[in-house]
Amino acid sequence: MSNTPMAASPLTRAVLEIDEYVSGLGWDQPARLFALVDTARLRVQEPALAAQLGLEDEQESSGLTPIEQEEIPAGKPLDEFLGTIAWPDAVAGCALTVERLMLPPSAEAQVPEGLSDKKLTQWVAKHPDRQEVRMTVAVLRDGTRDSALRLREKDSPTEVLTGGALVPGLAEALSATFED
Repeated sequence: MSNTPMAASPLTRAVLEIDEYVSGLGWDQPARLFALVDTARLRVQEPALAAQLGLEDEQESSGLTPIEQEEIPAGKPLDEFLGTIAWPDAVAGCALTVERLMLPPSAEAQVPEGLSDKKLTQWVAKHPDRQEVRMTVAVLRDGTRDSALRLREKDSPTEVLTGGALVPGLAEALSATFED
């Protein structure tokens, strides 16, 4: 968490830690799913795992530890995959990192009507104002959410935008993984 502000909430710190980790892997990465566990609880209940993660000597008494999950199946739509997830009680929240192409709001009026999803994706990919973005979205069981957005053209830790309402659709899909 070298670039993570200590004054940030535990969820914001977890989102920025995940963003920093994934940025170290480079661009053009598959989506990655993380469980978020209470760090203090992890140290008590799973000391061997905490030691393996290098958490035994941390001074912070509150916080969230991201634990990367198995790879998301290729070829399966993300919304369908998220619909299959059920988290154990020890998981306080979850986070997902995904890369997408996006257009500025000014381009919305240019979108041709009646395009299929595949054709719309192709149209966006060819648009001159498209931007590649990496989104890291996290939610807690209580509904708290946060996210980090990193543009490929401004790939720097100081250029990461954070906020709870940046990617509401993805946050809702992640929240649904905690519903009974």
